[in-house]
Formats: sequence, structure tokens, C-alpha cells
Amino acid sequence: MKNPVIVDAIRSPMARAKPDGALAQLHPVDLLSQVLQQLVERNKIDPGSVDDVICGCVSQSGEQANTPGRLAWLAAGLPVHVPSTTIDRKCGSSQQAVHFAAQAIMAGVQDIVIACGVESMSRVPMGSSRMGKNTTGARFGALYAPGLVGQGVSADLVAAKWGLGRTELDAYAARSHQRAHAAQAGGGFAREIVGMDTPAGRVAQDETIRAGTTVEKLAGLKAVFETEELSARFPQIQWNTTAGNASQMTDGAAAMLIMSEERALQLGLTPRARFVAFDVVGDDPLYMLTAPIPATQRVLAKARMKLDDIHHYEINEAFASVPMAWQKELKADGERLNPRGGAIALGHPLGASGIRLMTTMLHALEDSGQRYGLQSMCEAGGMANATIIERL
Repeated sequence: MKNPVIVDAIRSPMARAKPDGALAQLHPVDLLSQVLQQLVERNKIDPGSVDDVICGCVSQSGEQANTPGRLAWLAAGLPVHVPSTTIDRKCGSSQQAVHFAAQAIMAGVQDIVIACGVESMSRVPMGSSRMGKNTTGARFGALYAPGLVGQGVSADLVAAKWGLGRTELDAYAARSHQRAHAAQAGGGFAREIVGMDTPAGRVAQDETIRAGTTVEKLAGLKAVFETEELSARFPQIQWNTTAGNASQMTDGAAAMLIMSEERALQLGLTPRARFVAFDVVGDDPLYMLTAPIPATQRVLAKARMKLDDIHHYEINEAFASVPMAWQKELKADGERLNPRGGAIALGHPLGASGIRLMTTMLHALEDSGQRYGLQSMCEAGGMANATIIERL
């Protein structure tokens, strides 16, 4: 069995998904193509030797409907014989792309694969791919009557189940911004970000981080998901999820060069990390956001490791209650959890987030000299991917 390794991992800056956002003028294909082009050029590989490009993208409609990885590869002027496919495992789409790339190499089917992800949430709104009112069918509806809820309501359900109050959620959110700002100010993101050329000029750093975020400021925001009907249905909910303690809608792209260790060494490239274990699991679709807990337990069992053996945890901050419930349930060290901030501060460009997190984790491990990192992401429908990497 071949040993897959990470040779490089890069990302675009994270930009607010607004009409005046730093990347809003870039078509998602043009955004991803710049990341792919720079990944190929900086590693000086023959692009014709790439076996596949696996692209995570959630809202596959409108400008993201036409196999964005394939179009981005061609838009970068790269060889036409290299194929691409698109993955939708919701928020974990590009993390799943990484898993598929590594698995293809382990199987001996391929030697060089680029996993990537893109989401332009300013140009392709979240949920725009759901056409029509009935997206589940009668049989699913019958099994899960009286019906599931949106992710925001699930976030409040999770907070209630794990006893997480408004002040705790807001304190976590403020800390995310503080940690991200400290990383940005200290140059922690400099190696992982590649600049993007836009019609308005070059964008070279994240615009989502709010250094002045405080618990007091966040306390003034209203809960987003409360309704009279839902309050009657779920009397245990305190309705503490706000725009301030949830992830930001964001534009962004990321890419990772994955090779067999043998091929990397043949090409004179230095492997930066290896995959220790990976897994994916489903959990309760009503609570929806809890699957990182069993996913972490399963991937640790596969690796024959304990959580304390891991030096860096990346648990996607879809909502503050997600990593906080994970931390509380697994009794994890908060200092190791998202030490450079997370999606609350950096944003959550859905299809790109999996590789964005792993890119940040890899660079943080290198900067600190630490060895093992674990990543997990909640995904719509009650799923989660989990990955353990080892810095080499």
C-alpha cells in the first residue's frame, strides 16, 4: 500500500460574502483557478502528471454548477487531459476530497492528486441549489416526522443539551477573533495565504477578522432563530445563537497537493505531513452538528491514539456550540482547540473550509514544532469527517 503525503497546502484570503467583499467581484472559477495555478507553480511540478483534481463545492448551482474544479483547472491554462470531479459532503466537502485523494493513492490507483475546494457565497447564495419545496421525499419525511430543523436551531439544541449559556458562547466567539488576530499580526497566516488578483486590485490577507470583538459587544446581538412555534416545540432552548457566535458567510478557495511518498521523493519534493487515520460518520440528524464527537472517537480508535496524544485540534466553528460541546464531551484541552481562531473569525466558505482548516493546522504544527493534528467538521444531515495528520 502506498503512503500518501501532503506536499503543499495553500488557501486564498477569506473575504466577507457581501457585494463589496474583497473577493465578490471574482467568479468562483477565477478564484479557484488562481489557487490551483499557484499550487502548481510554487511546487514546480509538471501539471500533466496530476492524475485527478477533486473539488469540494456545496452550492452547485449558478456560477458553481458546471464542475468548478474542471473549469478552474482549464482557466489556469493547465493540461486538458487532467480530469476533475466535484464532491458535496456539505461543510466537509473539501475534507472529503482530501480523504478520497489519499485513498486513491493508498490503493495504488493514482500517484498525484490535487484536492481543492471553493465557495463564493456572495455570488452563489447558500441553499440556492435546492430547487422546489420538497427536497426530501415522502419516505424520509415519514421516518423523521414531525420534521427536522435548520442548522441554527440545531446549534441552539446542542447548546441546551451541553448546558452552554449565552455568555460562554460569546466568550468563545470573542476568543476566536482574538486568536485569529494574534496569528495574523504575528505572520502566522503568511505562508498559507496566496494573493488573489481581482478587478479592484490584489487581495492578500483575510478581511473577516474583527480584532475589536468583545463579549460586551456580542451581548448586544439578538438571537437569530427563535420563533413562537419552535419555542413551543423545544422549550429547553434558551435561544443564544447569534450572528456573532456563528461562522461568517465567506468567499474563499483552498488546495492541497497530495502524492505518494515515493513519487514526492522522486521529484525532489519534501513531504510535510502524512495521514495517520481518517473516518466519516453519521449522527442524529435533528441535532445535526454533533457528529464530530463520534467521528473523533472513531478516528482515534483507528489510530490507536488518545486525544491527549494530539497537539492541535481543528473543530469547525460552524456555531460556537459545536466545538464547545465537542470539548466538553471529550474533556479536551481548550488551549489546543482552534489555537489560531476558526470560522467565527476567519469565515466558512462551505466547500473550501475543509482544506482551509487543514492548511492552517499544518502550518501551525510546523511553526510550533508539534507533531499530531486532528480535524473534524460537522456537516448538514448529521455527518462529520475526521482526519489525523502527522507533521513530518
